[in-house]
Amino acid sequence: MKIAIPADEKILNSDVCMSFGRAPYFYLYETVTKMGDFIENGAATSPGGAGVKAAQIVVDNHADILITPRCGENAAEVFKNTQLKIYKSAVGSIADNLEAYHNNELSELEQFHAGFHGVGGN
Repeated sequence: MKIAIPADEKILNSDVCMSFGRAPYFYLYETVTKMGDFIENGAATSPGGAGVKAAQIVVDNHADILITPRCGENAAEVFKNTQLKIYKSAVGSIADNLEAYHNNELSELEQFHAGFHGVGGN
């Protein structure tokens, strides 16, 4: 199973990025191998539709789980036709959130915002 987490920096001990669509990176963690890699989010600098484009990057990288503090409605629509589950991140680092997920301490994200549409916060 593959887990995707938005990241500000390429450091496991950095906090989870507060923005999904405009996160500079995604950390992709494979639960079987217990290995992960950071990938660039090409949608981060997009003038519009960053959430949708970022969602497609997550899908294209075969993530099964997304751990994020929030997610826009349009990005959530991209995930709707997949088996991907979205969990609300806890305050803390990427590593802390992976541990929280493995300990069943995260809840599924059920509320999606309307999006920020070019103002830098999706």
